[in-house]
Amino acid sequence: MASLEQAAKAELLRSLHIPGTPLVLPNAWDVGSARAVVDAGFPVVATASNAISTVLGYNDGEGAPGAEMMFVARRIATSVDVPVTVDAEAGYGNAPEDLVELLCATGAVGCNIEDSDHIGGGLLDVDTRAAYIARMRAAAERIGVPLVVNARIDSFLATSQVADDRKRADAIARATAYLSAGADCVFPIGADPEDLRAVVGQVQGPVNAGLPLRGGSLEELRALGIARVSMGPQLYRSALAHLHAELGTLTDAHR
Repeated sequence: MASLEQAAKAELLRSLHIPGTPLVLPNAWDVGSARAVVDAGFPVVATASNAISTVLGYNDGEGAPGAEMMFVARRIATSVDVPVTVDAEAGYGNAPEDLVELLCATGAVGCNIEDSDHIGGGLLDVDTRAAYIARMRAAAERIGVPLVVNARIDSFLATSQVADDRKRADAIARATAYLSAGADCVFPIGADPEDLRAVVGQVQGPVNAGLPLRGGSLEELRALGIARVSMGPQLYRSALAHLHAELGTLTDAHR
């Protein structure tokens, strides 16, 4: 069974999903970046799978072995005192019960789970994915950690293979199914403000949105009723760009 502290962190994470007063998550990729997030005063650390897989030398989209991704998640979760939510991509081929056990063993109290089909392409069947989320919820209850499940909906991505005039309806249908199955929040990644407005207006649950590092408007997302805001791999990419610039300065000085 999980510790009372881990269960309490999960409940704290869930309580921070407030429409119009969103939980802002500057996603981390290692212990150093996670501690920087906490030092800056943010109440939760979220991991960025894209950034972590890149750091490990793999492609995004489950190119990295799940065991390596979970190792990094554990290092992050044990290095900070705040709740940690892990980007678990599509689950790395694990059964939902096994995925929940792995996540809870890292010390995490939340996760992202997406509906892209990294093997066959396109999106996973909505009913199949909803059933997977329902089994995750049941497994979390058995373990004793009320895992906060953020169901990422990939309808708006080009890889979804959903026709442009069907993307919004598909996203709303998936959001409704996933929330009914036990997800705590839904994340229609890639949705524009009007799509987000439609999703927020038609689903009964918290909605996550992305925020561009340059030119994004947190105020606009608040006005739309968004409950959670993610940065994804943007901070990692910004840090890497800064590194390249510094190296360029050193190279110029060395010549």
